[in-house]
Amino acid sequence: MPELLRRPRPRPPPLKIADETTNLTGETVTTVYERGLARLIHHEIDHLDGLLYTARMRTGVDPIPVEECRQTGRAWAYE
Repeated sequence: MPELLRRPRPRPPPLKIADETTNLTGETVTTVYERGLARLIHHEIDHLDGLLYTARMRTGVDPIPVEECRQTGRAWAYE
């Protein structure tokens, strides 16, 4: 499958994610990620859960290859 830039989902990924981890001294640390970074973290968590973005795509929707999206001059829309 070719490299893909964005992937349609049945519901949009979250715009805010809070991640709780334990550091080397045993303290719990919470980090909040927003917007693009939250979507990236969500995407990577899907990989850890064994999911590929194609598993979340709506029926009949094809992925968009990176070659069709590069240098469009538009920023990502989060709303």
